[in-house]
Amino acid sequence: MTYDYIIAGAGAAGCILANRLTASGKYSVLLLEAGGKDSSLWFKIPVGFAKMYYNPTFNWMYYSQPQKQLNNREIYAPRGKVQGGSGSINAMVYVRGQAHDFDDWAASGNDGWGFKDVLPYFRKLENHPLGDSEYHGGSGPISITPMKGQTHPICDVFLKGCDELGYPHSDDFNGPKFEGSGIYDVNTKDGQRSSSSFAHLHPALSRPNLTVEHYALVDRILFDNDRATGISVTQHGVVRTFTAKKEVILCAGAVDTPKILQLSGVADQALLARHQIPLVKHLPAVGQNLQDHLCASYYYKANIPTLNDQLGSLFGQFKLGLKYLLTRKGALAMSVNQAGGFFRGDDTQANPNLQLYFNPLSYQIPKNNKASLKPEPYSGFLLCFNPCRPTSRGHIEIASKDPRDAALIDPNYLSTQKDIDEVIQGSRLMRKIMQAPALKGITVAEVLPGPVVESDEQMLQYFRENSGSIYHLCGSCAMGADDQRSVVDKRLKVHGIDGLRIVDASIFPNVTSGNTHAAVLMVAEKGADLILQDA
Repeated sequence: MTYDYIIAGAGAAGCILANRLTASGKYSVLLLEAGGKDSSLWFKIPVGFAKMYYNPTFNWMYYSQPQKQLNNREIYAPRGKVQGGSGSINAMVYVRGQAHDFDDWAASGNDGWGFKDVLPYFRKLENHPLGDSEYHGGSGPISITPMKGQTHPICDVFLKGCDELGYPHSDDFNGPKFEGSGIYDVNTKDGQRSSSSFAHLHPALSRPNLTVEHYALVDRILFDNDRATGISVTQHGVVRTFTAKKEVILCAGAVDTPKILQLSGVADQALLARHQIPLVKHLPAVGQNLQDHLCASYYYKANIPTLNDQLGSLFGQFKLGLKYLLTRKGALAMSVNQAGGFFRGDDTQANPNLQLYFNPLSYQIPKNNKASLKPEPYSGFLLCFNPCRPTSRGHIEIASKDPRDAALIDPNYLSTQKDIDEVIQGSRLMRKIMQAPALKGITVAEVLPGPVVESDEQMLQYFRENSGSIYHLCGSCAMGADDQRSVVDKRLKVHGIDGLRIVDASIFPNVTSGNTHAAVLMVAEKGADLILQDA
């Protein structure tokens, strides 16, 4: 079978490309997805992400290699194994990042990727209730819902506490003022998840020039010398090959895009030799430059009701469920990550370097792979933080030449002094905020880590023992001009290979300051334009 374009991965980016590349009717597109369809009701209900958290049917459920700086723990790294990818199972917080995040992309040899260049693509993808403005779009496919005015009342106490301490307030983290406390936006529409699968792919499925193949695991890219000509997949136990007349586009994400390249012979030649894979192109940066956001939660017992009280009983769950069914509003229509913001860890910081989440629900993430985020048995809430721009870099590499074997993920967390310093800054910041009169007034006790953790060394040790990924893996096929230190150029073409492009989080030259999903959607919108221009 021959198509103009073959897209490997129907994730957040792949679904956008499938829509944009087929819209004119001029080009035939094959979209390959290793998982199944997003037809379960749980993909639509925002709180359904909890059902997918440990669900091997829809989640690859990857784990990192043991992390030396985190007490040799293996850190959980869920990835979507379903149409829509990780955008179908995430918590939907919609944050673009700081302007200087993208200006740094441009400064690292990628003209056209500065904030002023990418803002039109953020606006293009959005359907924001504020309509068209300097910072927002009003007619894009992805619906954005500000949670302001709908969050649990305890979130207002957090905002008041930040005000009492003199921290700035942001009405819109995606507007002109990034710094400060505020309420997050989410990508939902009428109380339902607005993923790129629902918003982009579903409306395009009836087009005769779009073919979607599910349960198709990519084995390797096919080449004619230094040109990508197609893809080989295994689907229901049968090997199938597809030919691309124009381009093969990898959208498999920060873990599986470098894995596919390595299996195909495009990687560091020493790695390929170890696995006896024929060399197509020596690109040593494939799988390098991996980044992620690492966070830790502090647990508090409250003297007023929280979401624990509602979600902790069957009657409370019934009331929330009934409200959702009748109105599409309430706790089930939102993310559990409701308030938070972006703060400077100390006065020397030029920009906010810490992201906080205030969560009106406190829960322990289970360690037994059970699909449950069970509330603590008391009125409780969480405050957690992560450094915005960690400098630790890790890598992805294949475990074997068998495509069914998961890649080895090594984020190399806390491997720089800056990242360690920011852990202590973040820990001190959370303790400071919790001393605000408004928050002290509703807090019975800090349950974890508790008053026994006080010194910098104890705070760092708590973080080493309890931190986890926020699942923002990126950068493993970074964009740049130097083919020894990057994988794609500023048009997202793989260095030295014709007909091969990458459009997903793996191309980030550096991690953005907030949740990465919005930036992935932007990369897909801009990537689609680049592909159509070159066509």
